[in-house]
Amino acid sequence: MSQPAPTMPPGQQGRAPGTPAHVASPTDTGMIPIIRQPEAPQRQRRIFSPGFGLRGPRRNRHVVTADELAAISMPIGDDGVLIGTDAESQPAVLGLARPTPFDVVLVGGLWLAQVLALRAAATGARVGVETGRPQAWQQLAQAAGGGQQCVTVYPVGRVPAQGPSVSSPVVLIRDCGIRPPRGRVTSVPWQSVVTVLPFVSEHAPRWLAQAHLVGIQRISPYETESVKDTLGIPEEHLQHLPTLHDGVALWCTRKHQKFVMTEPTDAETGLLGVARRMD
Repeated sequence: MSQPAPTMPPGQQGRAPGTPAHVASPTDTGMIPIIRQPEAPQRQRRIFSPGFGLRGPRRNRHVVTADELAAISMPIGDDGVLIGTDAESQPAVLGLARPTPFDVVLVGGLWLAQVLALRAAATGARVGVETGRPQAWQQLAQAAGGGQQCVTVYPVGRVPAQGPSVSSPVVLIRDCGIRPPRGRVTSVPWQSVVTVLPFVSEHAPRWLAQAHLVGIQRISPYETESVKDTLGIPEEHLQHLPTLHDGVALWCTRKHQKFVMTEPTDAETGLLGVARRMD
């Protein structure tokens, strides 16, 4: 019969028979040393919190009662091009970037049209100028935008499609004399058209009747009669038109009229000169 293999306590396997588990030495104290195995590092407990990233600073929440809500207010006005101040010294803003077509007629001089172009470009709009006198607009086109092409001058009848959008609105200024030809590019959503007329001629009533907004600088008493019949401006406003200051214009629709004083900035004065009605 085969004998069962002798078993050895743990830790003594592989030792020759008869070899003691511990051999005394002169410095032995009689205590069997215990060797501890290194413990596995404990896993750090992850703290889950709503949101992502690090937790922000702990502050008290801003809480008001329902009765205090009425005291919280924020002034909100129109956005667009600041064209001056009205009779009550309040800012007058002209919204040219609109989601609907918008036509403006300016019966006035080159100076006010160029101020309007500069301020429209300052709001982020792309400005196109269709003109028969490009030499009068070249310096402005080069100076506007700080080296970036934001004002482009086109010959009459050669304005390409501008591709306006909500993120890139367009303002097209047509400086084509007393009888502007029919434009290839018209007002569409996010693209407004400003037609400049030097005075109220026999062709002006057609343009005035189609415009959504009309700006009128100083005109003669004879011209006021044509404006009155076309726009229905009250008599108290008409009597001031022949004596307006060079920087003042009457901006009007079918229902509202407002006198606005346009004061140039130092940069505009250095580039365009002082306010003037005639060129």
